[in-house]
Amino acid sequence: MNKLLIIEDDLALAAILARRLGKHGFECKTCHHASDSLLMARQFVPTHIVLDMKLAEHNGLSLIKPLRQLLPQVHMVLLTGFASIATAVEAIRLGADNYLAKPVDTQTLLNALSVSAETTTTYDDIEEQPLNPKRVEWEHIQQVLANNNGNVSETARQLGMHRRTLQRKLLKKPTADNR
Repeated sequence: MNKLLIIEDDLALAAILARRLGKHGFECKTCHHASDSLLMARQFVPTHIVLDMKLAEHNGLSLIKPLRQLLPQVHMVLLTGFASIATAVEAIRLGADNYLAKPVDTQTLLNALSVSAETTTTYDDIEEQPLNPKRVEWEHIQQVLANNNGNVSETARQLGMHRRTLQRKLLKKPTADNR
C-alpha cells in the first residue's frame, strides 16, 4: 500500500486531501507544522509526500532537502498558492518530483503522485514553447508581491515602478493561451 504524508498547515485542506486520496488507495497521515514534519516522516516512512510551500511562518522549500535525505525514494509533490516559474524551478532543483498550484483537483494530484513509467514525462516529450514576456513579467511581479506579503507600495519600490503602474499590471493577468 502507498503511504502518503500530507504536510499542510490548513487543517481543512489537509483533511480533504487525506479523505480524497484515501479513497484512491493511499494510507494518509497529516502533519500541520514544519517542525513536526521530519519526525512524522521518520516514524511513518511514507512512499509519497504532499508538501505545502507556505507553512505558517516556514517555507516548505526548506523542507525538501532534509526530507529527500531522510527518504531518498519518496515521491514528493509541492503544492502552492503562489505559483511562479522561479519557485517551480527551485522546488525541482531542491528535489521535489512535481509542483502544483492550488487549488488542485484530485485527478491532477493523483497524476502528480503517480510514479509509473507510463505517466513519467521525459524532457524529450516536452514541446519547447517560449514564454510570453508579459507572462514572465506578471509571474515575477506575483513572486515579489508574495515576498512583500501583498504590500503593493513596497513591491513597486523594489521593482522600480510607480504604484499605479504596478496596480494596472496586476489587473492584466496574461491568459493561459499567451504562454
